[in-house]
Amino acid sequence: MTQQHKESFSAGGVVFNKNGDICVVSQRGVMWSLPKGHLEVGEDALTTAKRETAEESGITQLKLISKLGTYSRYRLGKNGKSDDKKTLKYITLFLFTTEQMELAPTDPDNPSARWVPIDDVAPLLTHPKDKEFFLEHKNEIWAMISKERTEK
Repeated sequence: MTQQHKESFSAGGVVFNKNGDICVVSQRGVMWSLPKGHLEVGEDALTTAKRETAEESGITQLKLISKLGTYSRYRLGKNGKSDDKKTLKYITLFLFTTEQMELAPTDPDNPSARWVPIDDVAPLLTHPKDKEFFLEHKNEIWAMISKERTEK
């Protein structure tokens, strides 16, 4: 017997600042992730990524660098430790840069955000699939950060 699950679609961003640090956000104060959230009716993935990044980090000045890709995973349970197999999420992430340094989340479910060096991002991310995706794209992300910083 196959297990039935809902599907949901989310989008978000890997956002780096002028120092090359990457924004990570706290979800419900118990988990860490990259800023992302559900597509709302009428939104495309890029619009959602920008909106969710603004809500979860306070960053509104985003410059799109590239689309990193899409992956799927189950939603994390409220405890932040086990998968909630009722919902399979498809997550599309974009790479952005910003001049904004101050982080000021407005989403009450995501109470804090912080800048971290690229090597500290994957160990901080709570969901194993988020870590895996980030590590698969880390060299590409670092190359883009380096390119952006040398062009300034």
